[in-house]
Amino acid sequence: MNILKTVILIITCIITLNSFSQEINSDNDSTIHLNEVIVNAYQINTRQHQVPGAVSVLSGEEIQTTDGNNFPNTLHSIPGVFMHSGTYATSRVVIRGVGSRTPYNTNRIKSYLNDIPITSSDGISTPEDIDLLGIGRIEVIKGPASAIYGSGLGGNINFYTPKSRSKSAEALIQYGSFNTFKSAAAGNYNSGNLNLWGNISHLNSDGFRENNSFKRTSLLSSGEWKQQAYSLEYTLMLIDLNAQIPSSVGKTIYETDPGAAAANWKAVEGYKEYQRAIGGVTLNNRLSDNWNNKLNVFGRWADSYERRPFNNLDDGTSGGGVRNRLTYHNIYWDALIGLEWVKDIYRWQMDLNNELINKNRESRDHYNLFGMVYWRPAAEWNISLGGAVNKVNYKLTDQFVENGDQSGERSFPVIFSPRIGVNYAPSQLLALYASAGHGFSMPSPEETLLPEGDINENLKPEQGVQYELGIRLNLFNGATSIETSVYRIDLTNLLVTKRLTEDIFTGINAGKTKHTGFEFAVKQRVFRLPTFPGSLNLNANYTWSHNKFIDFTDNDIVYDGNMLPGIPSHIAQANLQWEPITRLIIDSQLQYVGEQYIDDANTIINDNYLLLNLKASYSFPVTNNSRIQLFAGINNLTDTHYSPMLTVNAVAFGNAEPRYYYPGMPRHFYSGIRLYL
Repeated sequence: MNILKTVILIITCIITLNSFSQEINSDNDSTIHLNEVIVNAYQINTRQHQVPGAVSVLSGEEIQTTDGNNFPNTLHSIPGVFMHSGTYATSRVVIRGVGSRTPYNTNRIKSYLNDIPITSSDGISTPEDIDLLGIGRIEVIKGPASAIYGSGLGGNINFYTPKSRSKSAEALIQYGSFNTFKSAAAGNYNSGNLNLWGNISHLNSDGFRENNSFKRTSLLSSGEWKQQAYSLEYTLMLIDLNAQIPSSVGKTIYETDPGAAAANWKAVEGYKEYQRAIGGVTLNNRLSDNWNNKLNVFGRWADSYERRPFNNLDDGTSGGGVRNRLTYHNIYWDALIGLEWVKDIYRWQMDLNNELINKNRESRDHYNLFGMVYWRPAAEWNISLGGAVNKVNYKLTDQFVENGDQSGERSFPVIFSPRIGVNYAPSQLLALYASAGHGFSMPSPEETLLPEGDINENLKPEQGVQYELGIRLNLFNGATSIETSVYRIDLTNLLVTKRLTEDIFTGINAGKTKHTGFEFAVKQRVFRLPTFPGSLNLNANYTWSHNKFIDFTDNDIVYDGNMLPGIPSHIAQANLQWEPITRLIIDSQLQYVGEQYIDDANTIINDNYLLLNLKASYSFPVTNNSRIQLFAGINNLTDTHYSPMLTVNAVAFGNAEPRYYYPGMPRHFYSGIRLYL
């Protein structure tokens, strides 16, 4: 009932605002329209209004409303998505409650950049590595229904670089609290059939905690050469990162000295550093008026080192693959069939006190054959049916045989993931959709290994089925866009990462969970006037989710009926952009995160919190073709004490408290200048 009352109140406010807006704009003969959104969801380019399933989109303009450094402030503009963020280099993305139990990173979710998979061979995604200035659009497909992209039970995050048909360049310098400095430059070159774009950025921060410095230099570039029958594209991303690790802390330190680092990490000056390279070439062939083929060939490389209190980890990945998609289109049908093959070699070794204690090499092959058909028997209908067949093989080679040879192979069974969806859009004002789909996630290398180092032959992939219903509304002459959806996800063979000691993890299958939820999003042109008070735009969302164990027993303790930890039941965010006068823009962001359990027993709760961020920018022309933007902002205006990331089920060692909490940043400021040419 509380949810229903909240939605009714929001809709009432929207109607009131639109009545006010229409009254004002009728006097000025002004028409307000939201831009029509074209998405690449479920492998077919189509209008968002016609997609038979939930898909959320953030444009480049919406991405640039924050300070450009905090990825959660951007992703939380999407309902159903929550990003734990302990530091710039430590985060975890949860979509519809899936992925909350991963200790220090994001898995169960697959990420793509310009259709090139950027999720590593161990299932880990680090979307925060991509500088926000280099993103032109984000599309998020939520839940197991996204299985046509491969292994990603929680969903998919698809990133796209900016595209422009004009020559342009820009440069940015930004400075803020905790000696945080950022510089960036980007440019776009367009000549005839050739378009090139590139962005290079550097971010350096001392951090507000001890042992918290961060340095990242990144380059992202893409380009396209178009011909009448084909086009050739490329994407390249290079990253060099060095980040100290303050780690999580116990409740006492969290409440009394949130700037402190965990004592053991501070003592060894723990850190991680890595270099990553991802590149790909895409060939688009127009075979006929109805047939097109898209071929991606990609490669990736990473080298990483982490200094830790208990041992040091040196690891890296090299590999690549092919992704091909053949599509057919006519008035009534869209069809596609595709294949993705990814081959990765993952190697790692650990040392303690300068002595080698472990060395391994793992070869991983992932095959994904997918297909989808869209049928439009009438203009208002879009019916989809498809699925994917996946096969994953691991081969472990133990290169440190002093403790016995633990080499082995693991071939998981073929997994078939079907999907069906229906969208009914009788007009531009209304669309209804329903879908059901299956998905899965494979265990990571850590999870596949037993404590002794052998491969766990009994570990099974985590699988789930999602059911969702939704409605899209475009109201008030295109001034308002509303989308609501309800969903249920049933997971089986739940993969749980267990921490046995401070440096040893393993995976177990732990029964069943059920995830249910309600999502609401609204984009609203409140008013637009030629004089004060100017224009006001609203982008708001609300998520309610209920995620519980159905069948889960661990160490002879039954947790059936308990809530899953690390997932807030209520999340809401509102972004307001006000342009009171020409060239002056004020962005405000209000975020509410509800209580969440920290342990499976549901005995410890992380408090809810409310954050307010403000940003003001002013632009003025320098020449006919250039302008300068000055900007300044405050994050966490109310100086709220909160924990934006939790280590669920943290284990206490000795007499120490369990280290559950990553303290959130206190009030902090930033300002900068941006030049557009």
